[in-house]
Order: sequence, then C-alpha cells, then structure tokens
Amino acid sequence: MIWLFLGTLFLLLFLGVPVAFSMLVSAVVMMFALGSFDTQILAENLIRGSNNFSLMAIPFFILTGEIMSAGGMSKRIVDFASSFVGHIRGGLGYVVIISGVIFAGLSGSAVADTAALGAILIPMMIAKGYHKNRSSALVASSGIIGTIIPPSIPMILFGVVGGVSISQMFMAGIVPGLLIAVGLAVAWYFVSKRDQSERMPKASWRDRWRALSRAFWALLLPLIIIIGLRGGVMTPTEAGVVAAVYAMIVSFGYRELAFNQLGHVFVGTAKVTGLVLFLAAAAIVTSYVITIARIPAELGAFLTGITDDPTLLLLVIMLFMLIVGCVMDLTPAILIFTPVLLPAVVLVGIDPVYFGLLLVINLSIGLITPPVGTVLYVASGISKISIWEITRGLWPFWLVQVGILFLLVLVPQIVTVPLEFLTAK
Repeated sequence: MIWLFLGTLFLLLFLGVPVAFSMLVSAVVMMFALGSFDTQILAENLIRGSNNFSLMAIPFFILTGEIMSAGGMSKRIVDFASSFVGHIRGGLGYVVIISGVIFAGLSGSAVADTAALGAILIPMMIAKGYHKNRSSALVASSGIIGTIIPPSIPMILFGVVGGVSISQMFMAGIVPGLLIAVGLAVAWYFVSKRDQSERMPKASWRDRWRALSRAFWALLLPLIIIIGLRGGVMTPTEAGVVAAVYAMIVSFGYRELAFNQLGHVFVGTAKVTGLVLFLAAAAIVTSYVITIARIPAELGAFLTGITDDPTLLLLVIMLFMLIVGCVMDLTPAILIFTPVLLPAVVLVGIDPVYFGLLLVINLSIGLITPPVGTVLYVASGISKISIWEITRGLWPFWLVQVGILFLLVLVPQIVTVPLEFLTAK
C-alpha cells in the first residue's frame, strides 16, 4: 500500500497533475485497492479538511503579508535596520537578515517575505557594489526564516493535519529561527569580504531614533502576536485576525495604503488562500485513507526495525526529507508526509511538536534548494539572474542552515528547554 500510494502520487506529479488532485486521485486508488471506496466518505473528509477553525488563521496571516507589502511597513522596517547596521562592512547583508527576522513575525510566509525583502534590498545591494548572486542568495536564505519564527503558515498546516498544538509549534520556532539568523550573519561576515561594496554613511543617533519612531508601530506587531499567544489571550486564529486588522490600521495611519488598493490586496489573499485550503482538504482525505490502510503502523514497524534509537531515526528521516525538499514544495510535502511519519516517530517516543519543528525547518530549506526551490525562483525573478547563478552564491548559507538543522537533531535541548519556559503557565 505504501508503494501504491507513493507510486500513484509521484507518477501524477511527474505528469504535471496539480498537487491537490494528485493527492485525491492517490487516495481514491488506495480506497479501490482496499475495497472501501465510498463517495460519501470522500466528500465528508474533503469538507472536513477545509472546515477547520485553526485553518482560518491562514487567510488572515496571508492578508497581513499583502497589507505589509502594499502599505509601506516593509520599507520602514528596512530603513530602521539600515540606520543601525548599514554603515558597517557588508552592512546591507545584515540589514537583510535583521529585516528577515522582523518580517517573519508579520506574514508567516517565506515567499511573501522574500518578495518584500528582495524588491527593496536586492536593487539597493547591487547599486552599492555587492555581488548580485550572493546578495540574491542571502535574501532567499533570510526569507525562509518566515516559516520558522511565529506566525508560520506551514506550522499551522502541520498542527491541523497532525493534531498538534499550533501555539506550541509557534513557541518552539522562536529560538531556532533566531539561531538560523545568527548563523546566516556569521556566514555573511566571511562571504561579504569578497565584495568591494560601498558602505552607507553612518546614521546619527537622531536619525536612528527617527527611523525607530517611523517603524515603531510595524515593529510592535510581532510582539503583540507572541505575547498574545504566550499569555493565552489569543488563539493562533485570533492572532491572525488581530495581525490583519492591526496591519491595516497602521498602513492607513502611515498614509501609504489607499482604499483603492484594498481590492488588489483582497484578491491576492483570496487566490493564495483558495490554493492552500484546497490542498489542506485533499490532505485530510489522503490522511484518512493512509490511516485505514495502516500505512503509519507499517512504516513505524519498518523504521523501528532499522533502529529504535530516536536520534538515529530522526537523522535518517531528516536526510530523506532533505531529498524530498529538492523535488517537492513545502506545503504539499507537509500535508503528504505528516500523516505518514508522525505516528511512526511518536511510536519511538519523539515529541510531536519537536518533530514538527524539525520537519518545517527541513522542508523550508527545500525552498532554497534547486531544482524546485520556490523561494529561489522569487529571488531570481527580482534579481533577473538564473537559478543556477543564485545557487553558486547560496551554498555557504545552505550549509549553515543544514548544519543548524542537524544540531537541533543532536541537541534537542536547544528546542525543548526554551519551549518549556515559553509554554509554562
């Protein structure tokens, strides 16, 4: 049944069938093989897949990202970071990383963050003499922090499909996200020495204060989300609503978002939301069939047959998922492999929140891994250079992120200790 499921799925994907339909057809094929095909069960699970309160957080965080880009918040955040670190050697690279961390606390989407960062900073870096492929690679690498630091759309999907606390997933992502940012900064320190770049003039403390005051309300939003979730004041869905309304009020307050732009913002949000929710609905159908086919139990027995050591098992799974990330986008990979792998790792005593975090980080790295790295294509479109040119400048940042992923596997306390503190009542 495992080979029937994966064989059908990847054959359809190879033929160019959209991911959601590939998942549904694979589920139907397995239902026929099991002799349990029933259109009513199929329809019920399809509706149940999208009729989920937690999934309502996704359109609101997508809307927040759209408003952030249209309403001037992005530019103010970049100006704030530039005023503090823009003047040092390789300064604009550090601006990219700091802005990436702040943007991550706003939209929860790597693609949205990369587009917002790239549109402002890639032309600026090229104009200042930074190497085009290294600059584009750094923007792409910083963009994927958006799926790790809360709020994170992939974590919401993992929580819904896996039945795991989304609030705990959000809290678990804070320290690893910051650790990846520090790792990128260290890598950039060595990489940027090769660039004969022009330094920005050092801002005075008066200019820095002005930049902070201009960006203050935008910078406050990530804190509102984290404090609200940590204090139990808001659920992830309510946090999404608060973020979207707050971003709209702030953007109108900045006088950089006009009412005639709202139509474009809402249409963009609806398109992305429709795609994600249809994928989630298809994933629930697939998850149901996978469960009645006892695939998780068989896979768990197979994996424990290889080793019953949790760390070694995680290393094997992470290596496999790095390969998956090369050929499959993050969202469908989470929706397909969560119901297959999660019961197996729980069987050997691995915490589902910890595993979910590792899975999201792993597949986020896949977003900057050719040939199917979605974020790479966004950065390529902005910088107008090929994927392979960006890849040449990418490898130091890719190695840092993979190294941190396996460090988290070998030293789980980096995740578990802060998580216990952040979720303690």
